[in-house]
Amino acid sequence: MALAPDLEGTQCEPVNVAWARDDVLLYALAVGAGAEQPLAELSLTTENTDGVRTVVLPSFAETLTRNAVVDLGGIDHSRLVHAEQSFRLAAPLPVEGRARVTATVTEVLDKGSGALVRTRADAVDAETGAPLASAVKSVFVGGEGGFGGSRGAAAAPSPIPDRAPDHRVTYRTSPGQALLYRLTGDRNPLHSDPAFAARGGFDRPILHGMCTYGFTARALVETACDGDATRLAAMDARFTRPVLPGQVLTVSVWSTAAGPVFRTAVDGEVVLDRGTAELTG
Repeated sequence: MALAPDLEGTQCEPVNVAWARDDVLLYALAVGAGAEQPLAELSLTTENTDGVRTVVLPSFAETLTRNAVVDLGGIDHSRLVHAEQSFRLAAPLPVEGRARVTATVTEVLDKGSGALVRTRADAVDAETGAPLASAVKSVFVGGEGGFGGSRGAAAAPSPIPDRAPDHRVTYRTSPGQALLYRLTGDRNPLHSDPAFAARGGFDRPILHGMCTYGFTARALVETACDGDATRLAAMDARFTRPVLPGQVLTVSVWSTAAGPVFRTAVDGEVVLDRGTAELTG
């Protein structure tokens, strides 16, 4: 079992994606919107509230691009973990639409104990070709390193300031959070099948990294965007350790001259780090 040769530069065939208002609402619920305060985020969770317009939580962009996949070869998927994720929107996403998505492997790095594979997916409007969103995903594939490739550049300094955060938001995930989030389309058994999770070295199924990411996007909307989800235009972060369904997430947000930066932790242990965001307006 090994990574496919000459992965770098490989592109998948375009994938057609369609979404409707119910997909947008389900996604928001799957990342905790309304769970603790049902009336607090009605623009994300309802479509018929008087005086409230439905908007899309920007991290929904990953669900639009995730099905554009380059075949990585005969790897052991129980040893594949999400390492980094970013998205960038051309404009706030519509609550329903159709897109054409293409993914390209942009980098394959030899990390010794495994390989880091970075893929960029671009979504354009299926009718007009206008850009909608781009997403960059990095995955670490255990056991696939040592092939003599580049290890990549040294990591840039962390953007997190050495001071107390300007905002701190706490969210409790539910014990069944992963079972709900998988209904957004990510059916990886690592998050539901105990036997599969054990093959990956976990005592029990873990929460989707993108679920933690979505919770964190909500915190950015609540704090840096003053509750206006349409202002969050881009977001980038690194996954540092797994989260178990039922654990409490604490999102710390700092205001800087370059824009908001953030970090998410569980019981003081960082699970999402080096977070940066860009706002509009």
